[in-house]
Amino acid sequence: MTMRAVRLVPALIILLVALTCASLMIGSVSLSWIDLIKGFIRQDQTAALIIYDIRLPRTLLALSVGFVLGLSGAALQGLLRNPLADPALFGAPQAAALGAVLVLYTGTVEALSFALPVAALGGALLSVLLVLAVAGRVAGVTTLILAGLAVASLAAALTSIVINLSANPFAVTEIVFWLLGSFEDRSFRHVAMAAPFMVIGSLLLLRAGEPLRALTLGEETAESLGLSLVRERILIVLGVACALGGAVSVSGAIGFVGLVAPHLVRDAVKGDPKAVLLPAALVGAALTLSADMLARLVPAPTELKVGALTALMGVPFFLAIIARRRGAIAADAS
Repeated sequence: MTMRAVRLVPALIILLVALTCASLMIGSVSLSWIDLIKGFIRQDQTAALIIYDIRLPRTLLALSVGFVLGLSGAALQGLLRNPLADPALFGAPQAAALGAVLVLYTGTVEALSFALPVAALGGALLSVLLVLAVAGRVAGVTTLILAGLAVASLAAALTSIVINLSANPFAVTEIVFWLLGSFEDRSFRHVAMAAPFMVIGSLLLLRAGEPLRALTLGEETAESLGLSLVRERILIVLGVACALGGAVSVSGAIGFVGLVAPHLVRDAVKGDPKAVLLPAALVGAALTLSADMLARLVPAPTELKVGALTALMGVPFFLAIIARRRGAIAADAS
């Protein structure tokens, strides 16, 4: 690992600390550094209320959701050995969104406050089980991708049908706003519900560093080194589903972070799929928190949605990647 790569993680942590402080200070009511300190130690009750009840849960969720999105993207790109791989590839985010939309459509969320995250997590895990069942126990990468795309398309289609069938315009508005992705009006209850699943998913993905590095030598060589490809694929896909299920359950759909974040650090680690995992996760956290702050700062009748802003950033980046790699893509297609 290069010295540049060694310095990357501490630099990103410092950046995240600075962004976290900025996130706690900005909003409809601005806080100074003095207000921030007094609020943290509860000397100023108004500042403490703003920090602990409104901004800190939102900031923690933006950081954690961005972390798992960047980590999931890096893990999938390493598993598939394709820099265009995205966390949505196996259908977990779409299925999680479908579960949450069903809860919003039926009104269950009004009776059970925990129904939304539970339904989203259930949808994500169900999508993975369906993918693995369709692909088979000894599935290769191509089979997993095709099964994942089919499940993702099915979940997206069912979500559209639910929206069309909803007779309540308020429910439709709530569903559409939720699908756009946001951290608005989140509390520590949301953090507590999603955190265990995001932690489990992150641990499953971080432990995959050595297998991903072995895969760069080729599947046959990796298996000769004692690596069980089937086992590793299943663990990585389960890790992505668990992490994204927890994330989507509290944030809604936030795209392109998992695609963009690994590319921003890959050159610094010389393309090492193990070394890219943690930096990509930290960059994902920084991107998501920055988008959330921008959503609060842009003057608008209603707060902008984070998912719309990340898509606005991600689409040009995605097109730039395709343009830069069009020769390799054409070669692969032929």
